Amino acid sequence: MKILLINHFPLEGSGSGIYTKNIALSLVKKGHEVCIIMPENRKINNLENIKLHPVYFKNKEEIDNQSPFNFPCFTTHPYSNNTFYDLTDTELEQYKQAFAKVIKEEVELFNPDIIHSNHLWILSNLATNFNIPLVVTMHGTDLIGCNKTNKFNKEILNLISKTQKIITVSKNNYELLNKQFDDIVKKTVLIPNGFNNSIFYKYNYDKRKVFEKLNINKNYRHVVTYVGKLVEVKGVDILLKAASIYQSENILTLIVGEGILLEKLKEMAKQLKIKNVVFLGNKSQDMLREIYNISNVVVVPSRSEAFGLVVIESLACGTPVIGSNVGGIPDIINKKLGILFESEDYITLSKNIQDVIDNNIIFDSNYISKYVLDNYSQDKYIDKVIDIYKKIKKK
Repeated sequence: MKILLINHFPLEGSGSGIYTKNIALSLVKKGHEVCIIMPENRKINNLENIKLHPVYFKNKEEIDNQSPFNFPCFTTHPYSNNTFYDLTDTELEQYKQAFAKVIKEEVELFNPDIIHSNHLWILSNLATNFNIPLVVTMHGTDLIGCNKTNKFNKEILNLISKTQKIITVSKNNYELLNKQFDDIVKKTVLIPNGFNNSIFYKYNYDKRKVFEKLNINKNYRHVVTYVGKLVEVKGVDILLKAASIYQSENILTLIVGEGILLEKLKEMAKQLKIKNVVFLGNKSQDMLREIYNISNVVVVPSRSEAFGLVVIESLACGTPVIGSNVGGIPDIINKKLGILFESEDYITLSKNIQDVIDNNIIFDSNYISKYVLDNYSQDKYIDKVIDIYKKIKKK
């Protein structure tokens, strides 16, 4: 089959972007042809055997035919602080026209059997204008967008009425979607996110050498890590409050990612007088694998989280996760994989981190990595997605 994948975000820097990339790579492995349409504001490398058709937006690089503003997001993105709610009516129309043109081009040139779009949002609705079976994956931030403004309600309702199948990535997402919109249970299916096991796996890295790559000149005994966007909903401030309690000379706290709150969080760390906290910015997935592997624990302190791809990436490397008890996180974490805490409760979070560091709570890293490989590898779920494609194509 030929599958046209569409996303509102680049293939790096967001969960849905990584999801789209992983789906594409798995489909190609299975012998299918893939084209991806997505926004970009920088020149990117090609993906082997996958056709990429970026729609360019303005940021630091000057690129031919780019829109005069940065691509919009729901809660900001590492490569853009612009949001859908910031767009003027003129910019919104330019955004729609740019993608409508590209989708039309690929419908004619690539001639897909299926369109698989991401987010119950603007671009997915544009894809309903073609007589091609449509699957949409809901990632959670789209529901945040629905609840923040009714500006796009007409488009979203049209999309829901015309799409053949909606994939949700967690039980919480599935329940929220069916609670918010009537009569869509038959269209909705739960297929959790998967991870790329060729990138994330357990390996015994030399911690000192990893520190050198990160320009960290001290060999800390313990590492506590956060990976994700630096935005309010991700709760990085909760981790910093916890770090002000558990901190010691032998514990390093790593904050990996970028976002609109970067400077505010750095200032907060100074005010709390947190020792040994390093803001690393964005890192490649290969570097993330090394960071996960040298960490004692990875913390996911989100206030809201549709799924939590970082959770399974960390676990795939054998590293336990302490995550807030919200959204899709409790679907994944059990007592053999990590610890759940109530969001905002930084005192309990600090105690949980200290318990892991002090070996008061012990996890089997080999069990963790094998469990996640057996249950969350992208290759495990791709056949379910392909089965959906086949059924709606047949209809």
